[in-house]
Amino acid sequence: MANHHSLTRMAAQAAGLASLLGALALGGCGGGGTSVSDNSGSSTSWSWVLPSFFPTPKVPEANPITEAKVDLGRFLFYDRRLSGNGTQACASCHVQSKAFTDGLTTSIGSTGQHHPRNAQGLANVVYNATLTWANPSLVTLEKQMETPLFGTDPIEMGVNDGNKDAILARLAADASYKDKFAKAYPGQGSPITWGNAIHAIASFQRTILSGNSPYDQYLQGKAKLPPAAERGMNLFFGEKAECFHCHSSFNFNDQIVHAGSRIVETPFHNTGLYNIGGTGAFPEPNRGVYELTLLVKDMGKFRAPSLRNVEVTGPYMHDGSITTLEDVLDFYAAGGRNITSGPHAGDGRANPNKNDFINQINLTAQERADIVAFLKTLTDQDLLTNPKLSDPFAAAGAK
Repeated sequence: MANHHSLTRMAAQAAGLASLLGALALGGCGGGGTSVSDNSGSSTSWSWVLPSFFPTPKVPEANPITEAKVDLGRFLFYDRRLSGNGTQACASCHVQSKAFTDGLTTSIGSTGQHHPRNAQGLANVVYNATLTWANPSLVTLEKQMETPLFGTDPIEMGVNDGNKDAILARLAADASYKDKFAKAYPGQGSPITWGNAIHAIASFQRTILSGNSPYDQYLQGKAKLPPAAERGMNLFFGEKAECFHCHSSFNFNDQIVHAGSRIVETPFHNTGLYNIGGTGAFPEPNRGVYELTLLVKDMGKFRAPSLRNVEVTGPYMHDGSITTLEDVLDFYAAGGRNITSGPHAGDGRANPNKNDFINQINLTAQERADIVAFLKTLTDQDLLTNPKLSDPFAAAGAK
């Protein structure tokens, strides 16, 4: 009889096959398919450019996607005038060449305040069922965006009641923004509003798609993987390394939503990164879902991020505390992290709330190198250089 791990792997493979077959029926390009149109009640239809094995993204009925909104959102995403002191844009923490992360251990807000967490990538964010490291309630880009814009602990963009009207006035004083807002929201007498700005940025973020990595080309029969990467792929999806348990979807994570979703699962995981004093505790204020629920079982639970483009999104983990992919492999192979001194001392391998799949794995140095080689085939150079996702101000010589 199959053991628990085998049954889990079989279920994951079956789910993945069903998702793949459904996506193939939907079609896509970038992988040799066709584009998928999303009219969503909008006056200007949007055509998704998708790999053939990506499902059609889900778009809120309250914010149908249009070319005019995406164009406006791209400018706003890169505009430092959108922050309270005019020094920071959304793109300051989400840099295209780093797969829309920032390369820092933890991000820094417009006033210089450090965020307690590592900036998450935005590639394929349209498919994320939840949108932060540890908040199950933030499930739309529109709602999530209120946190970096208006949040006060920590301060990110620094928009508040004292400056929010002045920020909109900055935009209204720019003739190009008057035109872009009017095109994105036709029929509105005064379209330059925070609600419209948020909807436009969310529309742009939904177009940040990554699906043309060497691995994607391999799936389409367009390329072969190097031998080391192929060995690493077999380990990644096999029972020995067991990476696939949390990274099995087409997006290499385990929280997925799309237009055809019926049941959406939103698991969060404790990976044994900390176990302060042997009590199961994580450092404040980075205690995972526990920060919201205050349930002991939720201590240290965070969302598994997508591994697409992981080669360029370091440092890793929710607090950026692991520097390299090699170190990440060592961490998981050990079944957690043992911190022997300092205020965070404790053996994470023995954390009582740790996920059952995080166990010691006997991987040779070659096997670890092979898995890293496979992970590097998930880097999508098109995403990192796509001019449609780039800074429009830099392209125009305005920055």
